[in-house]
Amino acid sequence: MSESLPPELRRVVIIGTGLIGTSIALALRERGADVLLSDRDAASVRLAVELGAGSALPAGDRQSGPAGLAVLAVPPGAVAATLRDAQKRGLAHSYTDVASVKAFPLAEAAELGCDLESFVAGHPLAGRERSGPAAARADLFLGRPWALCPAPESSAEVVSAATALARACGAEPIIVDAAEHDRAVALVSHAPHVVAAAMAARLGDGSDVALGLSGQGVRDVTRIAAGDPQLWTGILGANAEPVADVLDAVATELTMAASALRTGAAAGSSAGRAAAGPVADLLRRGNTGQAKIPGKHGGRQSSYAIVPVLIPDRPGELALLFQAAGVAGVNIEDVSIEHSPGRPMGVIEL
Repeated sequence: MSESLPPELRRVVIIGTGLIGTSIALALRERGADVLLSDRDAASVRLAVELGAGSALPAGDRQSGPAGLAVLAVPPGAVAATLRDAQKRGLAHSYTDVASVKAFPLAEAAELGCDLESFVAGHPLAGRERSGPAAARADLFLGRPWALCPAPESSAEVVSAATALARACGAEPIIVDAAEHDRAVALVSHAPHVVAAAMAARLGDGSDVALGLSGQGVRDVTRIAAGDPQLWTGILGANAEPVADVLDAVATELTMAASALRTGAAAGSSAGRAAAGPVADLLRRGNTGQAKIPGKHGGRQSSYAIVPVLIPDRPGELALLFQAAGVAGVNIEDVSIEHSPGRPMGVIEL
């Protein structure tokens, strides 16, 4: 199967065997690529190898010649130093990274004297709230955008290799300026993580009664807050100004909403209805913004019928439900499960 891959992807080195690095390795292995894995954590490499993601990169410089491409799957603050060391070792002909911040690592790489002609910054916009090689999936990038941010020095060959990597993983490569990329991910990824963490932090002071009433809404809002704090501290620090700008705007909206609600509560019901105007406006604009998020397969969001189904909490019930949908010729786009506390059943929304 490796014959179907371009030459630069037939042998790939991946430095960093976390969620993203191991997922890339698994995707490439499915295409028949020879993948060599490296990480400061030897246990992480061993687990990735056991998962079938490739083989461990030989110590020192004993690999048989440079690979076609090296992927730096390390945090933003480690990209430049990792690139410099990999280039000194001659690990590959071309290099790319997958960090979620682009301008800072590029500037630092230039300061360290890295060869930017053989490097193109990259970022697959895919992930999970779980981390580490055990959470990796070969299909993690299917249909997802993969940003590529060439520097002026980046050669056409390295851009071609990184583009081929994105497509081999099932992603859609997009060329974008590094600074524009960082502003974009501040809005759609980095600031939302902080907002989710702020809401989840409030739950730490929640009473047992409040937590016992938790429903799907609070789970949806706080799901991404389960991410690794150390990893996210590095990401946010590397993209500090764009993230701070979004958080300032969100904080202003929330402060205005809180003020309107307090004014209405203090003035009585009629004034309360008037003060609700700013809150209603925020909710309407929230509807508009949410509707602009592309659908799962790109383009405009589709409109789906949501069907709630009461289902017993017994083995095999989900399989029977999915089989019934298939027999009826119904394609299930998404599934959520709401368990009924204290009862042996739950509600599934298809």
